[in-house]
Amino acid sequence: MPRFDGRTALVTGAASGMGAATARALAAEGASVVLFDLQAELLRRVAAETGGIAVAGDAGHAPDAERAVRAAVDSFGGLDALITCAGADVGGGALGDLTPEDWAAALHANMETCVVTTKAALPSLVERRGAIVIISSLGAFTTGPSIAGYVTAKSGLLGLTHSLAVDYGPLGVRVNAVCPGWIDTPMVAPAMRDFAEHLGISPEEAYARATRPLPLRRAGTPEEVASVCLFLASDDSAFMTGSAIPVDGGTLAANVGTAAYDLA
Repeated sequence: MPRFDGRTALVTGAASGMGAATARALAAEGASVVLFDLQAELLRRVAAETGGIAVAGDAGHAPDAERAVRAAVDSFGGLDALITCAGADVGGGALGDLTPEDWAAALHANMETCVVTTKAALPSLVERRGAIVIISSLGAFTTGPSIAGYVTAKSGLLGLTHSLAVDYGPLGVRVNAVCPGWIDTPMVAPAMRDFAEHLGISPEEAYARATRPLPLRRAGTPEEVASVCLFLASDDSAFMTGSAIPVDGGTLAANVGTAAYDLA
């Protein structure tokens, strides 16, 4: 029997990248899926592929989030899983260079979208003893230059994961975070194109160069992240809560100080 047969999931950021891959994987495993994203046209296409319901809106705006949760309850009778994939590469820069608007945009896109939708979904998840999977980032553990707003938001999601796990575990709700490293998604593509142009190489060569220090020597795929999300949302991980799982090709295991030796 498919792992999600008879269950309902709400996926934020579901129009592309890891969110779309997760929505497709959930549907393939029998779930009824509500897809939630600002990109209405792309969202409708993914919803059509998955047989799901598209709800266009801002996951960080309470009325929109409440509407998405209502769609799950009204259409499918309840909510068993929430996977928060919404995020954006906005507000980049060192802290001293960020305007208040830059800072607010980074926190809204990468933390408030999770906080607001999770708060809206909690009553339904408590009722069904459901699961929450929060997409954070490897940036919650370590950072590159000039991404202060992004990494602050993603680090905050780990604190939120721990808090939710402790507060709602006694009510039967499990909460875990996934922390992707280099993943080949539409959000990453512009940065990789800029990197390629700066070096005068192709985007493919840029990906190879950026991921050369990783033990697996490549970027991950949205589908590889989705498979971890499904594990954490399913009964296969029934005794896991409050965890943060890197999906990073071994990045955290590697000593970047030795990368220049290129011993492999």
